[in-house]
Amino acid sequence: MAVSPSSTDELLVEQDGYVVTITLNRPERLNAISRAMLQELSAKMVEADKDPDVRCIILTGAGRGFCSGLDLIDTSDRMDRSGSATSGGSNQPRQLFDLRDAPINVMWHTDTPIICAINGAAAGYGMDMTLLCDMRIMAENAKLAAVTAKRNVVPESGGTWLLPRLVGWAKAAELYYRGRTVGAEEALEIGIVNEVVPNEELMATARQWAEEVAENAPMAVRTTKRMMRMGLEESYDTAVDHLMVHLTGLFQSEDFQEGLKAFMEKRKPNFTGR
Repeated sequence: MAVSPSSTDELLVEQDGYVVTITLNRPERLNAISRAMLQELSAKMVEADKDPDVRCIILTGAGRGFCSGLDLIDTSDRMDRSGSATSGGSNQPRQLFDLRDAPINVMWHTDTPIICAINGAAAGYGMDMTLLCDMRIMAENAKLAAVTAKRNVVPESGGTWLLPRLVGWAKAAELYYRGRTVGAEEALEIGIVNEVVPNEELMATARQWAEEVAENAPMAVRTTKRMMRMGLEESYDTAVDHLMVHLTGLFQSEDFQEGLKAFMEKRKPNFTGR
């Protein structure tokens, strides 16, 4: 199987072996997220997560920015066309608020590991997307902008839940309340990113990490990610019990036998996902 190409040129999808690279592709707008990009990003994340031949996803941006956030001009234009509530139009809520298909929820529930290659500035929705990835590799010139308070908005896409868990309450409060922008070295120091590399080495490093992930038993990796995610809300006893249930299934897999044979034969295992 293979992940299909994107239906919009604002999002690029490339599969090489077990790794899929998804690139936000509006460099002239610093990859501000349009409605088409939102829908397609969700669709491609779901497709990649369901594909047994995808073992790792790399998310990055084209040009000099990773993502400057949601495209507020696009949102404003759509509101004007439909008639805003403040102008007496008919743009009133007609159904319950629903984010199930939004990229932020799709990414959170994706069991396939996601590596974020932060190639430039990430702000607002863009910063939240980086936090939703499992691992973050940052180019030397990249920045993370926690500047929502300067725009009279909030980190609505998971940031207030994710950032305190990554860096602690006090540091998250400092970044959000003061509206700070942090460079790559500070981001590494406070634990937001895993590694900082020269700009020209970013994608090669992300690819190397992705291939290392893909070499491991995919069922074990996906189960580990799911258990880490669910463990954030479980007690220790519940988490251990939950893990044992999954472990029983892994013991019965072909990959478990392959792992044992490779260990005994002192060779690299060849996992198939079965």
